[in-house]
Amino acid sequence: MLSEHSDATSGETALALKILVAGGFGVGKTTLVGAVSEIRPLRTEELLSEAGQSVDDTGGVDQKVTTTVAMDFGRITIRSGLSLYLFGTPGQDRFWFLWDELSQGALGAVVLADTRRLEDCFPAVDYFEHRHIPFVVAVNCFTGSRTYGAHDVSRALDLDKGTPVVLCDARDRDSGKEVLIRLVEYAGRMHTARLLDSVG
Repeated sequence: MLSEHSDATSGETALALKILVAGGFGVGKTTLVGAVSEIRPLRTEELLSEAGQSVDDTGGVDQKVTTTVAMDFGRITIRSGLSLYLFGTPGQDRFWFLWDELSQGALGAVVLADTRRLEDCFPAVDYFEHRHIPFVVAVNCFTGSRTYGAHDVSRALDLDKGTPVVLCDARDRDSGKEVLIRLVEYAGRMHTARLLDSVG
């Protein structure tokens, strides 16, 4: 969930929380990590090949020419002594074997959703629900797509009660940071409740 290291200059212990960014193919995971990261993000993107185009459903994302084949990585400092390490997962199911490795020790996850292809985020929602990893659904509001309210998306995805749904623009740094703040707050409440249950 987190790693700790001491800052030799200040003497305080710094916390780094691990966050996953998941969702379907072409939903904006790489864009979100790049928008909020304070460092140049590590990307493992490759050009879409003809073979990949025959396997991947590119409907609705016809302009997409690259795809993540391992992960994206970025970092953002929330405040002094608290950072988030962001790991963007590949969207295609043939890369899902990487998810188990990436999810180990994660505080929580952001599941990006596109209302034009809402069914593409079902596997990510199922994955985190079954592993009891706290997550928020962030609806990436693409230009020209129909706008739905958070309650409508929650019902369509049949989310557990209380799972946050937020509308965002994955290209916008402030919008992406708001999604991460909502996730950290929600995951903190979930982990605290589980801890209290275990001792009570």
